[in-house]
Amino acid sequence: MNPDYLILGAGPAGLQLGYYLERAGYSYRILERGSSAGTFFRKFPRHRKLISINKIHTGCDDPERNLRWDWNSLLTDDYGFLFREYSKDYFPGADRLVEYLEGFAAKFVPDTHYNADIVRVFRDKKGFHAETADGKLFSGRRLIVATGVSKPWSPSIEGIEMAEQYTSVSLDPKEFTNQRVLILGKGNSSFETADHLIGHAATIHVAGPELLRFAWQTHYVGNLRAVNNNFIDTYQLKSQNGILDATVEKIERDGDGFRGTVIYHRAGDSRSSYYYDRIICCTGFQLDKDIFDASCRPETDPKTHDRLPRQNAVWESVNVPDMYFAGTLTQQRDYQKTTSGFIHGFRYNLRALFHYLKERYHDTPWPHHLIDREAIGPTIIRLINRSSALWQQFGFLGDVFVPGKETRHYEAVPIDYVHTGGLVGDVPYLTVTLEYGRHDFDTLYDDRVSEHDPDNAADSTALHPIIRLCRNGEVLAEQHLVENLEAIWEDAELHVGPLDRFIRGIGLPAMAA
Repeated sequence: MNPDYLILGAGPAGLQLGYYLERAGYSYRILERGSSAGTFFRKFPRHRKLISINKIHTGCDDPERNLRWDWNSLLTDDYGFLFREYSKDYFPGADRLVEYLEGFAAKFVPDTHYNADIVRVFRDKKGFHAETADGKLFSGRRLIVATGVSKPWSPSIEGIEMAEQYTSVSLDPKEFTNQRVLILGKGNSSFETADHLIGHAATIHVAGPELLRFAWQTHYVGNLRAVNNNFIDTYQLKSQNGILDATVEKIERDGDGFRGTVIYHRAGDSRSSYYYDRIICCTGFQLDKDIFDASCRPETDPKTHDRLPRQNAVWESVNVPDMYFAGTLTQQRDYQKTTSGFIHGFRYNLRALFHYLKERYHDTPWPHHLIDREAIGPTIIRLINRSSALWQQFGFLGDVFVPGKETRHYEAVPIDYVHTGGLVGDVPYLTVTLEYGRHDFDTLYDDRVSEHDPDNAADSTALHPIIRLCRNGEVLAEQHLVENLEAIWEDAELHVGPLDRFIRGIGLPAMAA
């Protein structure tokens, strides 16, 4: 018999969805190419330190709130299987994550098949089928693609095939002693690699056409993290290294090495060429589409250089019905904005996806609470001070209140899905999100609104609550609660009072005393 769900990949995404399917009693099968869960993290990141934080000491004993600073744990009903039991390091090693995922799989997700090297995925009237290299065939009614971005992506540069790949370049810095090295790309893998070589290479150039984007400025954790930016000092303090705001036009052989020609975009598009002993391509990964035949090959998004599949608001392929995406692939929906590319973001996406699958295929309503209208305000105050989903998936997931004789309260749902009618239909509804204000300036030095100034809360730049009255995706009224340094919104005058006045102003009862 075909199981309800065929899941490709036993990384954190496949395991998280497997946890919910197992708990609900739905049939599923997870296929993993490697010999254990979390195979990707056995090799990546190459230098073995994660950039996902593991903050153990928060001064708080609420496990839900603590997930705001735990970026590696998967979700369970009782918060009973946390990554902190595997590592106490703030930036943990990747090997500890592998051990955690193996433990999670063994405890919660039994129907996982390892060493399943999938070479072809196709679809017919019976469902989806995955064929392995040794001739086995696995099937399922619906397909969940949780493979991650496993295939290196390279930009279109003449001679790019001569560059070494981040995935396979030597990790021994002594091999680069006194060499001139060009690193393509300006992301964390590029600077992680550059930092690793600083003590041995004679000269290192990090090149890419885009300006450097720092996570502390953009709030996107996939941009350059402070833990990887030591290399910038060696450039600005004249230590023979450079960061080139330039497109690499071509790579050519030059004796025993290479010559790279670059076009400088902030120097009048002037051209220069430099000699290098080694060139390393650190330009990221993409979905491996080669395994999908014409019957179910997903469309990809040109805005992501075709690295990610196009999907709707509930992560279903736009051109292959009943094919869903999980894990880092879901970042196509909020590309380089929030945290869907990372465990601490997509774990909540997967919980929402599970609720959607139950509703669509198993006639089980999306879970919600029924509350009195008078309880809307106090409920909002509680959730903005506690919810980890709204904290991590800022502006992307939100809580929704649908007033009626009894108000329906849905937790952590995709806002885009709600705005297109999902769960709410053609009636007014309230959304509650945590969001940053504008960040087109230097957040460390520019003026900010005072956290004691509720009248100008809409000018808040730090993460803060926004409550909106909407209908059919249109915002009818909006209330910001002023930012707070410690993310605590419970002051009677600064937070509770403005929310109470907003609720009364849109025709709902005042908050209960």
